[in-house]
Amino acid sequence: MSPSPALPKVTLVLGGARSGKSRFAEGLIAGHPGRPVYLATAQAGDAEMAERIRRHRARRGAGWTTLEEPLELPRVLASATRDNGAVLVDCLTLWLSNLMAAGRSVESETQALVESLPSLSVPVVFVSNEVGLGIVPDNALARAFRDHAGLLHQAIAVASDRVYFIAAGLPLLLKKEDQ
Repeated sequence: MSPSPALPKVTLVLGGARSGKSRFAEGLIAGHPGRPVYLATAQAGDAEMAERIRRHRARRGAGWTTLEEPLELPRVLASATRDNGAVLVDCLTLWLSNLMAAGRSVESETQALVESLPSLSVPVVFVSNEVGLGIVPDNALARAFRDHAGLLHQAIAVASDRVYFIAAGLPLLLKKEDQ
C-alpha cells in the first residue's frame, strides 16, 4: 500500500528497530512542498550512536534542514513549523528516554506535545519505536519506559490524522483522516 500524496497535519509512523520507519517517513515528507525539516531527538552519547546519526544525515542529503533537540520538543517544533516545509520528528522514543533520564514528568511533557499540535502551521510526521510487542522487561526502569512509550503512542495516535505501522519495510495503514 502506498501512502496518499497529500500529507495530513499530523502523521505517526510506528515500527520496530530497523523496520524502515524512518526511511518511510522521509518518503512521506519528500513529496511535500518547501524545504523539509528533520527534528532529531537523538544525542550522540557514544561512537555507535554518532555513526547512526551520520548515516541518517547522509541518507537524507543536503536538502533537509536539521535541528537537534533532545528535550524541548513542543517549543522547538512550534518554531520549526514556521516558514518551513513539513517536519519529521525522529524519534519519540529517544525523546522519551531523554525525558526519563532528565527526571522530567513524561505525562506533563506528553500533554504539552499533544496540546501543541493543533497550532502547528505545517504537517508533522512523528517516528517512534513500538517497544510493547515483546516480552515484559525484567526491571522496573525498562517496564516504566515501555509503559510510558505505549501511553505516549496512544496520545499521539489520537491526535494524528494518519498512523502507520511499519514491519519489514512494509507500511500498514492503521488510521486515516476519516476514522
